[in-house]
Amino acid sequence: MGERWIIFMAKFVFITGGVVSSIGKGIVAASLGRLLKSRNYSVSILKLDPYINVDPGTMSPFQHGEVFVTQDGAETDLDLGHYERFTDTSMSRLNSVTAGAIYQAVINKERRGDYQGGTVQVIPHITNECKERIHRVAQNTHSDVVITEVGGTVGDIESLPFLEAIRQFRKDVGRKNVVYLHVTLMPFISAAGEMKTKPTQHSVKELRSIGIQPDILVCRCDRPLPMGIKEKISEFCDVEVESVITAQDADSIYEVPLILEKEGLAQQTLELLQLEQRQPDLSSWQTLVDRLYHTQRGGLATMEPTPVEIAIVGKYIQLSDAYLSVVEAVRHAAIDVGTEVNLRWVNSEDLQTDDVQSALKEVHGIIVPGGFGVRGIDGKIAAIRYAREHQIPFLGLCLGMQCSIIEWARYCAGLANADSAEFDPNTPNPVINLLPEQQDVVDLGGTMRLGLYPCRLKPDTLASKLYDQEVVYERHRHRYEFNNAYRSLFLETGYMISGTSPDGRLVEIIEFPEHPFFIATQFHPEFQSRPNTPHPLFKGLIQAACHLLKKDKTTTLGSESKPPAVVNNSADKS
Repeated sequence: MGERWIIFMAKFVFITGGVVSSIGKGIVAASLGRLLKSRNYSVSILKLDPYINVDPGTMSPFQHGEVFVTQDGAETDLDLGHYERFTDTSMSRLNSVTAGAIYQAVINKERRGDYQGGTVQVIPHITNECKERIHRVAQNTHSDVVITEVGGTVGDIESLPFLEAIRQFRKDVGRKNVVYLHVTLMPFISAAGEMKTKPTQHSVKELRSIGIQPDILVCRCDRPLPMGIKEKISEFCDVEVESVITAQDADSIYEVPLILEKEGLAQQTLELLQLEQRQPDLSSWQTLVDRLYHTQRGGLATMEPTPVEIAIVGKYIQLSDAYLSVVEAVRHAAIDVGTEVNLRWVNSEDLQTDDVQSALKEVHGIIVPGGFGVRGIDGKIAAIRYAREHQIPFLGLCLGMQCSIIEWARYCAGLANADSAEFDPNTPNPVINLLPEQQDVVDLGGTMRLGLYPCRLKPDTLASKLYDQEVVYERHRHRYEFNNAYRSLFLETGYMISGTSPDGRLVEIIEFPEHPFFIATQFHPEFQSRPNTPHPLFKGLIQAACHLLKKDKTTTLGSESKPPAVVNNSADKS
């Protein structure tokens, strides 16, 4: 009974979506988490993904977007990044559950004989495993409220076991301990000049057909819902009119919690869960949004009035979600610094040495993010060389650091054929290589460094200045490392190793001291950036970019041949 009491102390909110995919369930879940946390309730958010992959680690970024890595090394859906950024709470592998992981766990139990020869079925075995994963989050986090987002759309065949599991949940833990929240679409038909409720009605009908009656409807729309529309939805969908919540399109996802607060989402949730109505403290979040919009609209007297141009040189740029955490980290830094940023997406596959100048001219900062495989590597190296030679602020992330090392080896250290063993296993100068103990590992997954690792910073370096700490902890997702056989050569030719593992063996951060801002990391700092606490490396990059912009504007103003409004960052001026 003691264990059951611990489980049932938590309250549960289940979020489903209908009509169309990508309707914003993750942002709604993250926003509700922020609203509850602002009322001093502890919150954990769980994502149930219906795909059969065990995790998204092997999925193409073009299909799935970025892989978000938790502190304990889980490769998860990008929505967990939203959960962490909105609630400022670290998630773990417990917060990401896929249908593949559920089926794998059930099959493993069957093979061990745990079911004592019984027939294994979707109900109860799959659904029980789903419910166990939800209970496990409540037990391990001791949260007041566990929010569970069900991926996909109501009606998808692969989501049915998850939906059946959450249907059973209310009976298991008691009606007052569960809220069902359904996110749906309210389209405005311009030709008819009216908003249509039918998609919402049909979505709710689909949900009710599998036994779930929603308690709250969050209606995505591009304009306010008139009271008459809310009353119509309330009547047809059997939901209290106060629980029909308008989620109007916003200019920024960070405004969504404030919109939902005004609509009374948290108040309705707490009432249905029979929890105390506490006064929210959203002052810091309001300040964040105010600064964001003032920055975008030129409202801060101290801000740089001309946007800084930051190039992201990657090979998955066709889907910006592939670099979602990088984009958000840049945005957090820009808000804090008080400047607007224009992102320039540069496809490293198309970037050849001859057109680097045209692709990167007039940028004030360059980011080369992570990735795997040889495709697009030459373009990344060309961009890094351009940043180094033209004094453009540069930040390399994971693969970006490895490409920086290859670039230095080829063009500064005299190793023209230097490469990574990942790209050319036969290279005579593998400046990036597997560690010796990894060489004979057949399972490549066994060579991955995933999750949080410590990094000791060298005093009086750019890294130590930015972090202002001796030891930092950052998240990794990579397989290959800097080859220590070349460490002396790099140091002798002017590179600096400013961060290593505590034992000094693994290189974590490199710098070029003769450059205004040139730093690259083996880890992914973007995963730990927060809206109100931007990551110091990204903040440093944006500050350096602003400095370059001001320098170029000063040069431009001094030139009679160019009007003051032009910002020119050409190579000859830098």
